Amino acid sequence: MSQTRSNAYIIEIHDRAAGIVTRDQRGFRFFSSERLFDSLEGRQFRSARQAERAARAVFSERSRRANSQLFAN
Repeated sequence: MSQTRSNAYIIEIHDRAAGIVTRDQRGFRFFSSERLFDSLEGRQFRSARQAERAARAVFSERSRRANSQLFAN
């Protein structure tokens, strides 16, 4: 039996579609589906999991900044 590996994955962060990653010769390329994650657009990752971690980091940083601005006023 042959094992089938997916060529594309949706990356979701807290029920938000951050983007998709598609497999190519060098790994996985990220395509943003929401403005918050545009900084990752076109970036290459070794794995879909690595791309997900990067999207989570972007989300966490944004949340941290929003909270610090909220409490700064």
